[in-house]
Amino acid sequence: MTTWTAPEVPRTDPPLVADERASLEHWLAYHRTTLLMKCAGLTGEQLALRPVKSSTLSLLGLVRHMAEVERWWFRILFDGQDLDDLYCPDEEPDGDFDLADGAAAEADFAVFATECELADRAAAGRSLDETFAHPRRGGPIDLRWVYAHMIEEYARHNGHADILRELTDGVTGD
Repeated sequence: MTTWTAPEVPRTDPPLVADERASLEHWLAYHRTTLLMKCAGLTGEQLALRPVKSSTLSLLGLVRHMAEVERWWFRILFDGQDLDDLYCPDEEPDGDFDLADGAAAEADFAVFATECELADRAAAGRSLDETFAHPRRGGPIDLRWVYAHMIEEYARHNGHADILRELTDGVTGD
């Protein structure tokens, strides 16, 4: 039996000068790739490790969580698609982290890639000024806010990924 290993991924720096839409799209792509870089070279079993004993955080859990977040913000809320949660049904609200299983890492990475692609499709050609109603936050939220929020969400979790990776095998990096 061959153990799956997260592949190396190339990352491209965002342009230093770009219009608003291009900047948002490039920064989001940069942070998506950064998360995958933090996982590169680790086996499914290593990705599922929870090196902080008081936490359910794992690199695989972060990949699963971000697939869920991509789906939630771009497809369910912004695009209005009627979809179920990927990993967090009502009976397991933290299933993205709690149920991360190294044996399913390759499939979870494929889901992440698909959700990112489908999120991009949901936003393609749509105005950054287009709004939707959030079920709990009240008032309209525009697509621009979703991009900014997603960049923030990835930046925060990529910091977690830095720590998790270092605790897993000592690798550090940017």
